[in-house]
Amino acid sequence: MDLTIHTTVLPHVDPDASVAFYRDVLGFEVRSDVGQGTMRWITVGPAGGSGTSILLAPPAADPNVTEDERRTINEMMAKGTYGWILLATRDLDATFEKVQAGDAEVVQEPTRQPYGVRDCAFRDPAGNLVRIQELR
Repeated sequence: MDLTIHTTVLPHVDPDASVAFYRDVLGFEVRSDVGQGTMRWITVGPAGGSGTSILLAPPAADPNVTEDERRTINEMMAKGTYGWILLATRDLDATFEKVQAGDAEVVQEPTRQPYGVRDCAFRDPAGNLVRIQELR
């Protein structure tokens, strides 16, 4: 088999704030933006790349999600325990400084983890955890 990762999904609660974070703070390009109001599906990815994308989607748009499930999803998003993504960079310190300067919520400054990885972490506007690892 020859498979690649095309798109992963993260929820958003404020599409404009999410676009500002992923485009203006992380430097991603907006590849598509469909829908209106809070019911927008926005695809972002590394600028100039045609590879993997992140689909920022309304968390409760699925008609099969019950009201109790919507409430649980919203509670988990507010705590930052619902969605997360792992990104990578060759210069963690410079990336950390740039993202921090964009007023992103810092969860962890650059740290060498006991398992050998050096990384940092932020929250996006929806509460999703964005971990950034340093490539060796």
